[in-house]
Amino acid sequence: MDDEWICGRLGEDEPWALGAVNPPVFENSLFTFRTAQELGEAIRSEDERYVYWRGTNPTVDLAQRKLAALERGERAKCFGSGMGAISATISSLVKAGDHVLVLGAVYGPTTQFLRYLEKFGVTHTHVNDLAECDSAIRASTRLLYFESPSYMAYAVVDIAEVTAWARERGLVSVMDNTWSTPIFQKPLTMGVDLVVHSLSKYIGGHSDLVGGVVVGPSRLIRPLALTEYQLYGAAMSPHDAAKVIKGLRTLPVRMAAHQERGLAVAGFLTGHPAVRAVNHPGLPSHPGHDIAKRQMSGFSSLFSLVLDTESREEVGLFLDKLQHFRIGVSWGGFESLVNAPALSTEESVRATMGIPVGLVRLSVGLEPADTLIKDLGLALEGVGRLA
Repeated sequence: MDDEWICGRLGEDEPWALGAVNPPVFENSLFTFRTAQELGEAIRSEDERYVYWRGTNPTVDLAQRKLAALERGERAKCFGSGMGAISATISSLVKAGDHVLVLGAVYGPTTQFLRYLEKFGVTHTHVNDLAECDSAIRASTRLLYFESPSYMAYAVVDIAEVTAWARERGLVSVMDNTWSTPIFQKPLTMGVDLVVHSLSKYIGGHSDLVGGVVVGPSRLIRPLALTEYQLYGAAMSPHDAAKVIKGLRTLPVRMAAHQERGLAVAGFLTGHPAVRAVNHPGLPSHPGHDIAKRQMSGFSSLFSLVLDTESREEVGLFLDKLQHFRIGVSWGGFESLVNAPALSTEESVRATMGIPVGLVRLSVGLEPADTLIKDLGLALEGVGRLA
């Protein structure tokens, strides 16, 4: 199936939509049955049958079908937040005594959740590459978790190589694909077992919803849907699912525009005397660019730069001088955003991820690139060597 057709039309022409151009939003919290036997049968398959909102809902189900098709997966399960999806997915795969390998830098709250699991006897180790994986793997290791491109540093992982390594050792691999979206990267086709996303970012696209999803084979999704999804209670609301569906309709067009503007801004920053490095996989100068071109069909507009400074105060001043980039923690919407981990991230987490003081994350939105470039140029005056 074509991605644009999946985003715009998959499941929207079925009889229950009654010809509505926008699929109906099912607001009811429960569904009733004609007989007690029908209710019993539905409860036993509550991951697929409509019983109670906490299980699933027709509007949520449509969003799940679209997301599964986009990722080329058998099934998807939507959650009330990205961390709802991540925590439920990890929990479904480990038990007391198990060990998790974390490859590269990952989303800060994911690391915090893994630390939280330590009180239940689940341990983890952060590694930087496959050589370190070979040294860190244990008999109790069950899961390999990673992002590509990685959190804040935007290093590129060779997905096929990493998943082959994990498969040979009997590990389940889980990858966060929020940065690329399924439009630009499909990890399941390269051997990843489960893919997670924050739907709050590019897929939603308008900074008006919080949601998450996990996609993969039914053998892994069904037990998660019947257990962790139900017990953790992080159910997606039908209204948020409707926003996901609307966001998907414009996702291919938006991602193309984000790519164009992001590369223009990154190109301007490359070689700027106040900038030590630009971490954007779409740039030929990026060390993972060749791998990225092989496994990705495009590049989003989230990347980082490293200012020529070791001063947190100077980083804060740079942010404050920006007029068009708004200061905020999320990304993926129309508006351009800026954030600096040294000002907002727990120092121990930042140290684990190898994030320098001068690193600044930019989310290039859909405003004109020349406006954003001018804004950055003025804010960079006086940074580091130019002071």
